Amino acid sequence: MQNDIEFRSVTKSYGAVTAVSDVDLQVPKGAFLALLGPSGCGKTTCLRMIGGFEQPTSGTVLISGREMNGIAPYHRPVNMVFQHYALFPHLNVEQNVAYGLRQMRPRLAASEIASKVAGALEMVRLGGFAQRRVHELSGGQQQRVALARAIVNKPAVLLLDEPMAALDRKLRTAMQIELQTLQRELGITFVLVTHDQEEALSMADAVCVMNAGRISQLGTPQQVYDHPADLFVADFVGKTNRVAARLEADGKTLRLADGSAIDVGARPGLVNGDAILAIRPEAMRIDLHGKPGATGFHGTVTNRIFLGSAAEYSVAVPGLGDFLITADRRTLREGELAEPGQAVFLGFDPTAAHLFPV
Repeated sequence: MQNDIEFRSVTKSYGAVTAVSDVDLQVPKGAFLALLGPSGCGKTTCLRMIGGFEQPTSGTVLISGREMNGIAPYHRPVNMVFQHYALFPHLNVEQNVAYGLRQMRPRLAASEIASKVAGALEMVRLGGFAQRRVHELSGGQQQRVALARAIVNKPAVLLLDEPMAALDRKLRTAMQIELQTLQRELGITFVLVTHDQEEALSMADAVCVMNAGRISQLGTPQQVYDHPADLFVADFVGKTNRVAARLEADGKTLRLADGSAIDVGARPGLVNGDAILAIRPEAMRIDLHGKPGATGFHGTVTNRIFLGSAAEYSVAVPGLGDFLITADRRTLREGELAEPGQAVFLGFDPTAAHLFPV
């Protein structure tokens, strides 16, 4: 399968600061990739190198198999939707969408431009908004105008630089669904930059987690969440409880900071020594009584937060610290809900926990 985007040993430095370090990346044609990571991890720099707004210090960037080093943004088969949309306030919707088409050489006929603009507006469900002014539109409508302007000339790759950061939560959810639908309909490769883990996991079919200028993990949302490659990914993608421990010489016994021990099973590739046990909040269960022989910890509920279909607990465990637990309220009877101050048992399946060397 042809790759729409490829990085070959790409490094980008700004003086003594290295923003991206020796990155290799392949994005198949028609994929929806999310570049995810904290501020300063290099994700936006990668996006800007795809778009041509930055050039790599070393290595090669390719789009549709063609080397892009030194190629200006307007000569690349790429369009970009910026965080603040960058719409022209003095132009109406139709004129904003048509702007790029009118700059093309050789010039397109007015009838062809009108047809392309109408098609793009229909695609983003703004068919009756052609004559509206930008200030007359809601935030979600402005975003769709920016999308129409970006897709009207059928780019090979569409770059999205945190395009929903300015939207409220409800509108963001609606736009996430619309973007997914649009991407499937167009078949264009989308590359989304975001620091919002939920946005990346819910929208993309591939997630690239970056840290300190390097790729920590590249995989499907399920792979990244369920099988994090390292402690950084486990911490950054979703929530996790961390327990300091030491893996003993038998390779399966974990000695915890409070002196207790649990059997986590054989973990290939890990050697005995200091380690961190990472457990997702939803992988732990609160038991008001505890079961004989079950793996877990005894603690006291310090807080409970009502989240509608779920309840989120904070539980203090002596010698080990505070734990976050998410319980699905739909599976619990009212009498099974723990209260602050109540003693509880936190049970979990050791095979569902992750173990990382320190």
